[in-house]
Amino acid sequence: MRAPLALALLAVLVCLPGAAVAEHEVQFRFTVLGYVKDAKGQPLTGEVVEVTRNKTGLAYQADTDAQGLYMVTARLGDEALGETLTVRVGGARTTVAVGFEAANHHDERGTRVDLEGTRWLVRPAWFRSTLARILAPPAR
Repeated sequence: MRAPLALALLAVLVCLPGAAVAEHEVQFRFTVLGYVKDAKGQPLTGEVVEVTRNKTGLAYQADTDAQGLYMVTARLGDEALGETLTVRVGGARTTVAVGFEAANHHDERGTRVDLEGTRWLVRPAWFRSTLARILAPPAR
């Protein structure tokens, strides 16, 4: 008897305007992107990059491409401002703070984190230009 009631309640909630949160919108995501290279500066292809939200332990993963580029988008809302994320590639790891302008629900949120050999380079100021370059249509 409880299952039909739960299903009916779920159907009503889904149909209510505003009940579903638009999680695809900017204020519900944070992107960590960057390049993974060896100590000589050569890109490492197929490396697994894991970004973990330290507060919840939820992990997100991506593989590097032929240029060593990775992009991991985590589900983080305004409440995540100031939290920490752990970025891991193999045995190498670093921690980065989640930073963005909470009132800005227009611009993409994220940071750039590169790994060169064993050295981590956190470059939040390079995030927007790197993302624009990645998303730009190929030159003809």
